[in-house]
Amino acid sequence: MKRPLPPRLGVDIGRVIIDGSSHPDGGDTAFFQGSEEVMLATPEMPGALEALTRLTALFDGRVWLVSKCGARVEERSRRWLAAHDFHERTGIPASHLRFCRERRDKRIHCERLGLTHFVDDRPDVHAAIVDVVGHRYLFGPQRERVSVDAVRVADWVETELLIEESLPSSHRPAAGA
Repeated sequence: MKRPLPPRLGVDIGRVIIDGSSHPDGGDTAFFQGSEEVMLATPEMPGALEALTRLTALFDGRVWLVSKCGARVEERSRRWLAAHDFHERTGIPASHLRFCRERRDKRIHCERLGLTHFVDDRPDVHAAIVDVVGHRYLFGPQRERVSVDAVRVADWVETELLIEESLPSSHRPAAGA
């Protein structure tokens, strides 16, 4: 009998880790089009780094960031992550970054990495991975009404709790830990 693979988590970056909509100089466009200083001032989603630090431990380091963007935004994302000490703070190494140019191509990364869990704010991503990733979390408020086969989560507190509850008991923290 084949043993199941250990849990593996994938997480989107924009509007899941980087909170462009809360930028003090004007939302997402400040991250995409602002100067280096303005881009780096884009805040993180509340609780994202703390939750990802704990989830990285629960997943024994099997956590990847999977983002759709062009080459310019990929480089800006890498610089933002470095400037915010993301890799040191969360324990997710820079080698666990994956980028693609089309949202549907996140499926390729999910398949190659054997991801069992995925957090993304885009319904079209969830539609593309529905038969590949067993535990899907549609993150944050949606701009329009959507019908998607994913668990809706409002924030990182809820996301972390539901991901933790989905793990086999052997991967959950001890009570009171």
